Amino acid sequence: MEDKPPPYIQGRGAQINPANRFHEHDYGLEPLQPDAKTQYIPVYPKTILNRVDSPDIGMGWSMNPYQGCEHGCIYCYARNTHNYWGYSAGLDFEQKVLYKKDAPKLLEAAFRKKSWKPEPIMLSGNTDCYQPAERELEITRQLLEVCWKYRHPVGVITKNSLVLRDLDLLKKLAEHRLLRVSLSITTLDEGLRRFWEPRTASVHARLKTLSTLAENGISTTAMLAPIIPGLNDHEILAMAKKVSELGAVSIAYTMVRLNGDVAVIFEDWIRRNMPDRADRVLNRIRDVHAGELNDSRFGKRMKGEGPIAKMVEQQFKIARQQYFADRQKPTYNLELFEQMRNPQMKLF
Repeated sequence: MEDKPPPYIQGRGAQINPANRFHEHDYGLEPLQPDAKTQYIPVYPKTILNRVDSPDIGMGWSMNPYQGCEHGCIYCYARNTHNYWGYSAGLDFEQKVLYKKDAPKLLEAAFRKKSWKPEPIMLSGNTDCYQPAERELEITRQLLEVCWKYRHPVGVITKNSLVLRDLDLLKKLAEHRLLRVSLSITTLDEGLRRFWEPRTASVHARLKTLSTLAENGISTTAMLAPIIPGLNDHEILAMAKKVSELGAVSIAYTMVRLNGDVAVIFEDWIRRNMPDRADRVLNRIRDVHAGELNDSRFGKRMKGEGPIAKMVEQQFKIARQQYFADRQKPTYNLELFEQMRNPQMKLF
């Protein structure tokens, strides 16, 4: 008799735990804990700020209060970073969330250094700063409070409507040109959203979040990312039109890339959920990354290449011309920080 496949783990993205590549004596797959509740594990780094040197990413610094993410997005590139903490990029990434309790103190200490020069910092960049753990821990809110205290520019990227909890802070930061928000909207198909982003805000909630942010004067970019050819590339113009109507100031995108363990996790997921489309989708991903599922080449990895990538690029060009031609992001205000750090300067 053939072994039956294990039952599908509802409410999670990954259905496997690939072995951690840093563990010399791990073979095959680690044991799964399908019924385990999410664990929140405190960690104590020496710094919260990370310099971003990648030429493909338009930010100078990022800060991530959480490692691992309960959202469970199956395509998430951040899964691979969980190996550095001793865990699997698969189900562990969703079930074992590390949090940096001292992050607000570390940020304030960085701001108080004489050598610190104001430069926009992106909240997230790796895992979502408004994932479910934030509801109780409120580390992201505390980080925003530090940014407001020092009038320091900050960006936020999220796909969770929990961001609206902090509307009071966001409005103050935005009023002084100290804030930009990027809201991730990957599909208008709620059925697809439930499969590939199982614990994120629904499509309806995300669209409502976008309109609420816009109504409150908060500059918001809709991140229509990642684009996965064969799954959501046909929605580009419809998504762009919708977010434009709701008040987004711009749109941005990246092409999916399945680096490291993400390729194994994604392929397992799509063969379980969409066996009739799996080969077609995987082959289209290969088509935009020179025949591979993964791509680490600067200048190519985020947008891809080839005919499919070109068609996606053209659709975004048309969408920007049609729906966003008259809209602009506000420039960050870098002048207020020094006044708040050194109040005596106000006398001059």
